[in-house]
Amino acid sequence: MLFFNSGGTIKPVNGQAPGQGAWCIPKPSSSEEALINNINYACGIVDCSSIQPGGSCFEPNTSINHASLVMNLYYQHSGRNPWNCDFAKSGILAVIDPSYGDCKFQYNT
Repeated sequence: MLFFNSGGTIKPVNGQAPGQGAWCIPKPSSSEEALINNINYACGIVDCSSIQPGGSCFEPNTSINHASLVMNLYYQHSGRNPWNCDFAKSGILAVIDPSYGDCKFQYNT
């Protein structure tokens, strides 16, 4: 389990390695522009086919849902370090799996 201190830093508890059991998602306050920028950036590095029409994570077809998936893919691909979820201060780590329906935010151990 992870927690945030007042400085916004993630600290492991119970001997957990940094980033384990965490998923990178956009902050709810992220602007549409930030979400689009995050999608474009992450999709230049990771496979974003699941947010394309017909993909398992295309619906709902919203920027925040698409950004959530690809930001997490980038976070996992890049080493699962807290700084891999910064996205110009628009990312946050969640400790609850944001997967829904057939859209799986895989956490690879």
